[in-house]
Amino acid sequence: MLETRIKQAIRDVPDFPKPGILFKDITPILLDHKLCVDIAENIATQVADWKVDAIVGVESRGFLFGMMVAQALKVPFIPVRKKGKLPYATVSHEYELEYGTAIVEMHTDAIKSGWNVLIHDDLLATGGTACAAAELIQKQNGTVAGFAFIVTLDFLNGKDELMKYSKNFISLVNY
Repeated sequence: MLETRIKQAIRDVPDFPKPGILFKDITPILLDHKLCVDIAENIATQVADWKVDAIVGVESRGFLFGMMVAQALKVPFIPVRKKGKLPYATVSHEYELEYGTAIVEMHTDAIKSGWNVLIHDDLLATGGTACAAAELIQKQNGTVAGFAFIVTLDFLNGKDELMKYSKNFISLVNY
């Protein structure tokens, strides 16, 4: 079962990035080519009916599988990056973090008006970054087709924050 294979590959890192946090490290997944392909194909299959025109991958781990899913669906891949990392004209969105704020950006010519865009990231925690990506899509007159994550930390209720953008949601592993 895919969920079991993913859970076996994920490494728990205690006290990262700060004391009291148990970090779910997906990088060991990248050592298993077959598992990577199976993850991308599984997500692509689950979202096939969502009429996705493009995939947005959130910096930086969202790039890893976001690009693979885009290739599987034969649609464009669009990076959402931290402020100042993209070289061309950008649209940005500022959002709240636990301690302060962050800003994410995408190129102004990345999304065509009316596109249905899937947001992908490796892990959903509180939902702040995924919501910021959704705001960027809407600022470009796109629609959020849904959200796809490898891991969701259910106890942080991030999914609840995303439902105002789309009811379409998948996560391959939940903790």
